[in-house]
Amino acid sequence: MGSLSNESFDEFLDSLKQAGVVISNERELRERLAEVQRWRFAFATLASYGSRIGIRFEGRSAGVNEAEIHRAFAQFQLPESLEAAFAAGLKVGY
Repeated sequence: MGSLSNESFDEFLDSLKQAGVVISNERELRERLAEVQRWRFAFATLASYGSRIGIRFEGRSAGVNEAEIHRAFAQFQLPESLEAAFAAGLKVGY
């Protein structure tokens, strides 16, 4: 696998929001990601289990742009399995 992208988690989260994702307790999410070196791993964990501390990902009422979500996951080199789980969670509400 190639080297990981140097973009920040801030850019990644902004990309998700531009794609129509609403992040509940975004401040807590950003603080937690800022504390770690491997933010991709931390994001995967918080996307799966963050609801326990109020971190949720939902689609806007106008919907989400799945192509833009895919682009963000690909650009920031997050695993396809995480993308699939994330997208499925948006449909039912994480």
